[in-house]
Amino acid sequence: MGVEIERKFLLASDAWRAQVSRSQRLVQGYLVSAAAVTSGAARSSVRVRIGGEQAWLNIKSSNLGAARDEYEYEVPLADAEAMLARLCDGVVEKIRHYVAHANHEFEIDEFFGANDGLVVAELELDAVDEAYERPDWLGAEITHLPRYYNLNLIAHPYSAWTAAEREGLD
Repeated sequence: MGVEIERKFLLASDAWRAQVSRSQRLVQGYLVSAAAVTSGAARSSVRVRIGGEQAWLNIKSSNLGAARDEYEYEVPLADAEAMLARLCDGVVEKIRHYVAHANHEFEIDEFFGANDGLVVAELELDAVDEAYERPDWLGAEITHLPRYYNLNLIAHPYSAWTAAEREGLD
């Protein structure tokens, strides 16, 4: 992998649901806490994720923004289950929906548990300045807001957010 270029958005409507091509339930936890990343004690997040019968370790640089260093490795499912149970402070549960639009694929994450009600669209690009067509259902960009990063949803879940935070306002 090397570098991931990803932009995050709120959703303006549920119209995307009619365009879903497939969906996958994901459960993930972090081996490095949000506090360590935020304080600068850690220069990366380390995530373990399970999707179906597959599991991965993901290492992502801690810098904010659309472009971040990222590496991902498949691991045995039993190892991932053990890491989630023994080494993580909590988990993020979501269903990822895939929606094709104008030569791009949006990944729309619908969260559950303490983050129930949060729905975020992500778009991976090949360049930071790559042009893309915005579908009508795409809302405000939130790439620059750390509270929307999955790592931060464990310590500060959506259920604890203020109305302003839920609207993507600072």
